Amino acid sequence: MTVTANPEIGKSIVANGIRTNYHDVGSGYPALLIHGSGPGVTGWANWRLTIPVLSQVSRVIVPDMVGFGFTDRPPGVKYNLDTWVAQVIGLLDALKIEQTDLIGNSFGGALALALAIRHPQRVRRLVLMGSVGVHFELTAGLDLAWGYTPSIANMRKLLDVFAYDRNLVTDELAELRYKASIQPGFQEAFSTMFPAPRQNGVNALMSKEEDIRALQHDTLVIHGREDQIIPLANSVTLANWIPRSQLHVFGRCGHWTQIEHAARFNKLVSNFFSEA
Repeated sequence: MTVTANPEIGKSIVANGIRTNYHDVGSGYPALLIHGSGPGVTGWANWRLTIPVLSQVSRVIVPDMVGFGFTDRPPGVKYNLDTWVAQVIGLLDALKIEQTDLIGNSFGGALALALAIRHPQRVRRLVLMGSVGVHFELTAGLDLAWGYTPSIANMRKLLDVFAYDRNLVTDELAELRYKASIQPGFQEAFSTMFPAPRQNGVNALMSKEEDIRALQHDTLVIHGREDQIIPLANSVTLANWIPRSQLHVFGRCGHWTQIEHAARFNKLVSNFFSEA
């Protein structure tokens, strides 16, 4: 397979000095989708079932955050909230987008939350899905994800934790995601991002309670009831703290709401963004 045949590779643009791989699909009010932090993840892999549906009502923009996917990894780059938020703002600036709807998944939820706090005028509506960003004790599932070392067996074990529906976790999927995790530069960056003790990584992605309570954005908070990676309590906290929020919990669902319940997730988000 040639590089150009890889659906995970989209367009390329410089965002705050970082050459960023991104997808830009559909038309309408922009919606920027930020992926999670699983090994080998890309924006496209994370949102592949969301992009075709949401792009019917929105201009969907899906970047690979620096350290992940096919975005450049400049020497000496610091993998932290400041860098990632600045990259998103740089992307919006480069695309001449003044304001966007914003979805963040897990790690991406922490980035979306921080961006809405630091640059409130750049965000219209906010969706936080299985989000990090508030204090919680590191789960065994997240420790497993952030501590991943490449092997098909380890990837299979990790996917079993991510999904509620074990039928989704096939040997083919495990091999596919394992191969994604060992592409040049992927594991090298990933292994330095959230080193042990990994509670420090959780804490570094937190926003302050008073800042979260001050948010004035209409916010949709989504979580899988059986999530073993990020506790459901996170989303309950966020929904309690954010004044203009609503909470939707999917039963029989792990950390993959947008995959395990794709049709219902897509309808929920599309309706939320389309409300007058």
